Amino acid sequence: MTQQIPSNPVEAMLEALNLTDAGGARTTEDIFVGPSQWMPHGRVFGGQVLAQCLVAAQRTVENDRPAHSLHGYFLRAGDINLPITFSVDRLRDGRSFSTRRVQAFQKGEAIFSMIASFQTRDAGLDHQDSCPEDIPNPETLKSAAEIIGDNPHPVAQFWANARPFDMRYVTSPIYFTVQGERVAHQAVWLKALDNLGDDPAVHRAALAYASDYSILESTYRRHGIAWAHPGMKQASLDHAMWFHRDARADPWLLYAQESPSAQGGRGLSLGKIFSQDGRLVATVAQEGMIRVPEFHS
Repeated sequence: MTQQIPSNPVEAMLEALNLTDAGGARTTEDIFVGPSQWMPHGRVFGGQVLAQCLVAAQRTVENDRPAHSLHGYFLRAGDINLPITFSVDRLRDGRSFSTRRVQAFQKGEAIFSMIASFQTRDAGLDHQDSCPEDIPNPETLKSAAEIIGDNPHPVAQFWANARPFDMRYVTSPIYFTVQGERVAHQAVWLKALDNLGDDPAVHRAALAYASDYSILESTYRRHGIAWAHPGMKQASLDHAMWFHRDARADPWLLYAQESPSAQGGRGLSLGKIFSQDGRLVATVAQEGMIRVPEFHS
């Protein structure tokens, strides 16, 4: 399968999320198939398979039960040259909640495993953390394309031109160097580059997709490590996400991130996603493997 940088990254993301129904038992297991998107390093983007699993699970649940949480494990690196098969087990359908287990396969081996929960809309207690204050307007910050420019490296050009989301750092990004204080927190404005339509399930999946982009960077920033650090190896290990309030993924959203701990070759990062008017939309947690040569001698 020959692939290349997409000319329309949003269209490519939506095509990846539009899974094909491959049949199944319907009572306990449903099968879907989806494509893999091009990535410069040849491995499937974690946010892609995470979002596809959420789409597969949602396909087996009534539309009046939106996802409220997901918990997944990255098991193997996916191959961008192969499609992905998604197996959905209908674990439970109660009066208010539905639970699904989704396994993503390539060549008969699981590359990702997730459990997601869905709930009918209900009234109840309501409070939230406050959105960070004194955050500059995203329109005043530089885009990745403006920062990276014509750097010829394939990964740099992917960051600049091939992602379906515009991402603007409140502090400087850590693509090539880490500037400023070595702190374990950062904030990033993000939004889809084009209109995503009006299906709330698509916006939740797109939000899950984007949640994997920069979540581990607060760990890197704390130690002055940029993505271009010589010899660094990293991989997402697990990912959890809670959807609190409905929101579109095509207006600006603020992704506030922090890392409470790094040890044993792993770093934990937490993220809160706010709408531009201050509503807490989602909370994210991810642990990643991070191996830096000078710390593993």
